[in-house]
Amino acid sequence: MGVVRRVHDTEAPSAAAAVAGYLGTLDHPESVGTRRVYSGTLRHLLAHLGAESPVAALQEPAAVDELTAWFTDRWGGRAPATYNRNLDTLRSAVGYWRDQGWVNADPTRALRRRAVAPDRARALSRDDVEQLLTREHLALRERTLWRMLYETAARASEVLALDVQDLDLGNRRVRVRRKGSAVDVVVWQTGTARLLPRLLVGRARGPVFLTDRRARLPLAPADIDPASGRARLSYRRAAELFQAATAGAVDGPWTLHQLRHSALTHAAETGANTSTLLAYSGHTSVASLARYARVSPEALAHWQQTRDPATRRR
Repeated sequence: MGVVRRVHDTEAPSAAAAVAGYLGTLDHPESVGTRRVYSGTLRHLLAHLGAESPVAALQEPAAVDELTAWFTDRWGGRAPATYNRNLDTLRSAVGYWRDQGWVNADPTRALRRRAVAPDRARALSRDDVEQLLTREHLALRERTLWRMLYETAARASEVLALDVQDLDLGNRRVRVRRKGSAVDVVVWQTGTARLLPRLLVGRARGPVFLTDRRARLPLAPADIDPASGRARLSYRRAAELFQAATAGAVDGPWTLHQLRHSALTHAAETGANTSTLLAYSGHTSVASLARYARVSPEALAHWQQTRDPATRRR
């Protein structure tokens, strides 16, 4: 946990100061990713409340209705996982403010987390993946990102959070922060190794994957390329581009998560043992890994054929 810091005001502070006080608790190295994500949600909250309005306004009777309407309008149409992530962020901040005595009620109490549908996305075939990654006229950024996601089996959020200075290009690896802030290493293959230097030419610092244009909103310095002023590519934009590119595919559009799913399935089909698959995926539970390591009917048929005594005699 971070160190609790009080904002030294005689009264409840402004919303901006309250947000800064909460984010100040996320000051450990393992909280860097969490702080980045939470900052985005709370930046939207400040725009709604007004930076100089007192955070104590959240305990007014009308605050529950106002916050519920604002949150639902802002994130109600998004995927359940996105909706829940933003709600959890807001509740974590409110919990801190209540601990400080700045508010005495929970203005998020009318909001409910949403059920997340189980992951039924199928693994893509090796041919599907190869045809996607070798398309003509595919932008270098997307070619590199998609290839890296498939070769490392990392989560898209983990790869999009990478910074140039952290890459070990010679050894084809980088340290990533997994779910729960655990630090792990992912390793890529030749395809990614050939593309990364072309993508990074002339850049020594900043995010690996950047937006096409300069950032229009104030962002944390870590999310800006110091040379070009372009921002870190967001998960939302990366997912939109991938879905648009695969809209015409069989069972399309596909999701970025299917690249990770496919990589793990293909590794299982080629005989990777459980320990290797756990290291490859970053899972800590075999149960969590199981849905990815389910081999395809084609791979099962090939395995049966290779061990069929009649086939071996022929």
